[in-house]
This record gives sequence, structure tokens and C-alpha cells, in this order.
Amino acid sequence: MAQLAYISTEYYTRLEQARAPHPSSEVLAGLSRALRMNDAERNYLHHLAGVPPVRPVGPPREVRQSILDLLDRLPNAAAVVLSASYEVIAWNHLATALMEDFSVRSRRDRNLIRRAFLTGDVGHVYSVADAERFARSSVNHLRSTVARYPDDPELRELVSDLLAGSPEFTQLWEAREIAAEPTLCKSFQHPLVGLVTVNCDALAIPDRDQQVIIYTATPGSPSEEALQLLAVVGTQRLDLPG
Repeated sequence: MAQLAYISTEYYTRLEQARAPHPSSEVLAGLSRALRMNDAERNYLHHLAGVPPVRPVGPPREVRQSILDLLDRLPNAAAVVLSASYEVIAWNHLATALMEDFSVRSRRDRNLIRRAFLTGDVGHVYSVADAERFARSSVNHLRSTVARYPDDPELRELVSDLLAGSPEFTQLWEAREIAAEPTLCKSFQHPLVGLVTVNCDALAIPDRDQQVIIYTATPGSPSEEALQLLAVVGTQRLDLPG
């Protein structure tokens, strides 16, 4: 156990016998990893030791296995997981078919805010109806994220790049709005099946500061038929007659 926690055997023995001084947050973090504690258990251990839990420097990117399993169990819905900085960090098969294959993109290019403002292609690739709402909502969310993780260098770089490269982002950022209007419906223009209109629901994962975004079509609608077709063909390209 001491080796897994990166502490000496003597010190670990003294901890077990309650003869050691209060452990540091680094020691507690090592013990938490070695014991494979979940978030609640880790926080409880820190509180028992009288040491506040160490907050992550930046938005957590690790997705719980139960959430990954949930994505796979949604065969009729496209679903992605977003970090607090709007990076797509997990997705299911139907999301790949409806939106794109995120696995071929770098982490940098999986950030939807960066793509929306610095390349201008989020509205083109994904949505044909709510690009303006997405822009405003994403900036408001990003402002709150920066407030929660003020020491994250990746977030500072992201905001700096956006301010330098996008007048639209700069205008929204300087407006300092906080409230974000939820997106309840979204339209995708797909090259194979055409217009797909879906309901958009966001499920928060508070302990990871992440969101599961689930896209579902109204039962019996042409969009539901389109999603069913995409679930079968996936990312295959069909040679359609000219």
C-alpha cells in the first residue's frame, strides 16, 4: 500500500497506528488513489484528516465508466459528454453518425467553443438553426467555468485565443452576461439524410462538472426515421445517384 501511495513503509505504518502527524493533502491523494476511492470516499477521508480536498486545477476530463455505459445503452439517441470548457470528451455511435467522428480530431479541435468562434464551422457542421443561441450560451458558460478554475492554463489560453481571434466572442465576453438560455431543440443538416430536428436535453454530472447532451427525435417523425437510418449505416458513405 505504501508503494502504491508513494510514501515510505515506516510512515504508512505510523499512520495506521495513529502515531504520525496529520497527513498532507498530497499524502491523502496518494492513499485515495491506492485504495481506489470514489469522489465521496476521497472527500470524506480529507475531512476526517482535517485537510480540505484538493480542487482540480482545470475542468475534469475523465468520464465515469457508468456514464460511458449509459452512452452505449442509448441506441436511439445521439449523446455526447462535454467538459466544463465545452470539450467533447465522450460520445456514442449515433453521435458519430449524426455529427462527426470525434476520434479523428485532436483535443484542441474537439472544443466546440474554439471551433464556433475561431473556425466558424460549428454552425455549418452541426446546426442550421441556433448558431447565435449557442454562441451566447457557450460564452456565458465559459465565463462561469473560468471563475471556478482561475488557475487553469488551458482555460486561460482558450480565452486569450478567442479574444484575439474573434470579435464576436470579444463582444459577448465583454457584455458579461451570466444567465444562459437552454437549447431545447436543435437541427442538424446531414449530408446523407438531410434535415434532422431533435430534442436537446442536458444532464448535469455535478461531481465531475460535466454534461451529458442527449439528442432524441419525436416518435413517428421523419427525424426519428433519419436517426434510425443513421444508426444502421453509421459513418459509411453511400454512393447516391447523381
